Amino acid sequence: MVKIIMGLKGSGKTKRLVEMVCEAVALEHGDVVCIEKDKKLTYDIPYRARLIDAAEYGICSYELLKGFVSGLHAGNYDITHIFIDNFLKLVGDKRMERLDAFLDWLDDFAAKQNVELVISLSADQSAASERIKRHLI
Repeated sequence: MVKIIMGLKGSGKTKRLVEMVCEAVALEHGDVVCIEKDKKLTYDIPYRARLIDAAEYGICSYELLKGFVSGLHAGNYDITHIFIDNFLKLVGDKRMERLDAFLDWLDDFAAKQNVELVISLSADQSAASERIKRHLI
C-alpha cells in the first residue's frame, strides 16, 4: 500500500510522517525504514527505525530510488514500512507525469513485497493527478 502526505511547505507533512514512523515502530513487528534528503530527522525518528540520508548514497532520480528501495528490501525481507520524506526534492524531478509512473511501480512493489510505503510531497493538492489523489491521506 502506498500513502501520500501532500501539502504546501509548512503544512505539517514532516511532523505527520514522523508521527507515523513512531506509530509503526511501536505497533509493528517488522523493520521500519525512513529515507530523507538530508540529516534533519536524526533526533525525531526513534532509534529502532533505520534512518537513511539519501544524499550519502547519491539518490537523486526516480531510477536510483527504485534501485535503492528494491535493494533495501532484497537485503532485509523483514521491512514492513518505508517512509520517504521530502520526496520531490529527493528525486529532483517535479513533473507529475513522472511521479505518476513512479507511483505505478511503487504500487506494484508494495503489493508484491507486502510493504507499506508513505511519502511526503511538497506541492499543492489541487495540482494532484487522479493517480496521486487515490493515495492521499
